[in-house]
Parts: sequence; C-alpha cells; structure tokens
Amino acid sequence: MAQFLNREDVEALRAYVVGPESGFANRAESTVLLHVTHSNLKAKFMEIRLDMHSTIESIKVKLSFHCGTSPSAMLLALLDESGAPAATLWEDHRKLGYYSPRDGYTLHVTDTDPTSASAGGWLEDTSLVEKYRMSDEDYNKRENTYRKWKAEQLAKDPTWTLEKEMAKRRGVEYVPPAPKVEDPDYMADLAAAISVGQRCSADPGDRRGEVMYVGRVEGLPLGYWVGIKFDEPLGKNDGSVKGRKFFECLPGYGGFVRPDKVQVGDFPPIDEFAEEGLGDDEI
Repeated sequence: MAQFLNREDVEALRAYVVGPESGFANRAESTVLLHVTHSNLKAKFMEIRLDMHSTIESIKVKLSFHCGTSPSAMLLALLDESGAPAATLWEDHRKLGYYSPRDGYTLHVTDTDPTSASAGGWLEDTSLVEKYRMSDEDYNKRENTYRKWKAEQLAKDPTWTLEKEMAKRRGVEYVPPAPKVEDPDYMADLAAAISVGQRCSADPGDRRGEVMYVGRVEGLPLGYWVGIKFDEPLGKNDGSVKGRKFFECLPGYGGFVRPDKVQVGDFPPIDEFAEEGLGDDEI
C-alpha cells in the first residue's frame, strides 16, 4: 500500500529541494528579492538581493554595476506585483525598508543622463557598434592569408576543396559528396531489372537479404530505390521512412539502397560455419 507523506516529511523534502544556496533558504530576515527594470534596457534583472537596511544611495551604486547608469543619474521607483507605482525613492539617505518593499516587487530605474552608455540601445544592440572592416585591396596586400593559400592549392589541383584538404590531413580517403539528383526517374532503368522477392547482395559489404520494395520513396532524394530486408541487422531502419511503412522487418534489418548498389540472383544467407570450414559433424 502506498504511504502518504506527513507534514514533517513534506517540509524536509522541500528543504532538500530548495537547498541552502537558493534565494529563499537561510537568508536574512532583512533581505528582499526585487526585480529590476531600466528605462533604456529591454532586459529585466530577476530577483536581485537587496537589504532593507541599505540606503537608497548604496542601492544605486549596486544597481550601477548591473545597468551601467551612474548613481547620480538614477531615478528609482518601486512598483508592486501588478506593476502599479508603490513609491518613488527620492531621498538617498533613506533606507530601503522605509518604502516597505516585498518579494516580487520591481525597482524601475529611470536614466536621466542623455549621454548614458545605455541610451539608444548601445548596451544591447550590437549592430550599433562600429566594426573594423578591411578592403579587398588591403587584404590582398597581406602575406600568408587564407585567400592566397587557397589560390595556390587550386593552381595545383583545380578540384581542390577544403573538405578534400582536411581528409588528406587526417590520412583518410576523400569521398566527394554525391551530386544532387534532380531527375525523378533517376536509375529507373536499373530498377526495372529488380523485382520484389528476389534474393540480393547490397554494397557495401555484401549485405545479403530479400528485395521487399522497388520504386520511389517519399522522404528520400528523387529517383528509384530498392528496399531490402537484410538477413542480419546491417540496415538502418525497420522498412519505414519518416513514419511511412514500405515493408515489414525488424528494426535494424531494413534499408533503402540505390539500384546500382544491388545485385540480384543466387545469394543465399551467408553460413559463417561453412566459411570457417566447419561441417555438420563439428559444432
């Protein structure tokens, strides 16, 4: 039977989840959590810890590190949870507690300095920042640039690409990407010689199986495909493509292969024991 938590258990669980580092556990009674908004900024600072005993002047100094506004140019207003004005914090010598703020209230900062760093979105809109730009003429005068190195490689090998260079440096064979197929009847002539139910072998790796589907496949590149149920889990799917079922097989036993990678004929399942020279009388 399920056991229900009692009140003590619930409180213990809450204390564990909240933890000592959260904004609510083990904080001083004089601490208040206020949101901060700014007249020049879109960003909103959530739950800034402030002390009720702090003067408005010291709070302005703390806020200046968040919003970039000089304390002398700040006008602070306290808004309640609904956003309605609760107080204007005019007097710098007053303590925050004088204005009776509560958790969830908002301190709105009005920046009265027209030359402020935050004016006009300069602290948030990076498109306003002037960026260094180099002309093609100046760039071409530089030595050891990527542009010059690329030109040198193309002079040696007109088929050079960065991908080809990276394959060379890794010591692996470069396989150029296949050209995009635009013809919906791509390899239709080869597909015509393949029928459902035939045994087959598919490249790479002499993967053997049974032809289950021949035709176009929505969700794959244009042209004709051969759906194969492999004898071993050497495929990539269960006979489905993007949720549509083309034939039945177990997950990992199905695959769709281009007709030029498929040979049909007498391809029985591979007998691993026969390959190792083991007969029926040896197990």
